[in-house]
Amino acid sequence: MAAIELNDVTKRYDDITALQELCLTVTEGEIYGFLGPNGAGKSTTINILLDFARLTTGHVEVLGYDAQQESQRIRDHIGVLPEGFSIYDRLTGRQHLEFAIESKDADDDPDALADRVGIDDAIDRKAGGYSKGMAQRLALGMALVGDPDLLLLDEPSTGLDPNGAREMREIIRAECDRGATVFFSSHILGQVEAICDRVGILRDGTLVAEDTVEGLRDATQTESTLVIDVDQVPDGTSSAVRTLSGVSEVSTENTSLTVSCLDSVKTEVLNTVENEGASIQDFTTEDTSLEDLFAAYTQDEQLSEAQA
Repeated sequence: MAAIELNDVTKRYDDITALQELCLTVTEGEIYGFLGPNGAGKSTTINILLDFARLTTGHVEVLGYDAQQESQRIRDHIGVLPEGFSIYDRLTGRQHLEFAIESKDADDDPDALADRVGIDDAIDRKAGGYSKGMAQRLALGMALVGDPDLLLLDEPSTGLDPNGAREMREIIRAECDRGATVFFSSHILGQVEAICDRVGILRDGTLVAEDTVEGLRDATQTESTLVIDVDQVPDGTSSAVRTLSGVSEVSTENTSLTVSCLDSVKTEVLNTVENEGASIQDFTTEDTSLEDLFAAYTQDEQLSEAQA
């Protein structure tokens, strides 16, 4: 069963089209990363899932319920960390968590939730004194109330330091392990690459790519970096490698060659190095980063090449 399903969803604001016939399916139990540049339509999509915005045409289901007609039933089964979440300055962290527990008619322990998200030492302080990262942790704790079947997280790492971001990833994995589905948008692409089962890239209201990160690498012509350790670098080796089609850059340091090239020519690069008289001791590949893939699918010239 699909946890989230959008079929031909279009959303217009007067003469602006925020989403154009968007089709997207998130299966139960997966961690789905939703990416796109500012203005791509990510927040509009999340608002439609939550029935905060009404679609113009199309159909949306969340956990098998109609998102427009059964929104209250959906809210009983989801946890939400919205972007730009505002805390109540005069309430303590405990009061925030107790409010969320009461709203969901759940029996969670506020202290256990606070400990899980790392604000146990501040649970009885007024939230107005929280840092941005602490407020984000509090919002996550509220989203976790009631063991939701689906977590909708909009920029969940905002305000978190590296340790906080790592703890966020661990919590997301734990939620997935217990059977929850996680759908989150993020501008921190390293976070997405480290944790997502699949990634969808939105551009101008249209889903331009959807796959695993590895699948996206295979579908584009972005380059990888090949580092080759040899016994020696004979004269002419760098020039011979540089002339290969699909190789953009070659550098040499001592007995190591670093080659930027398409995945399809890696074997040819290795063969050329050996043909020039070098003996390969070892080699490693540094795959295309998600940042590079994101650029390939969201920039005009690269997008045309990726879809060709």
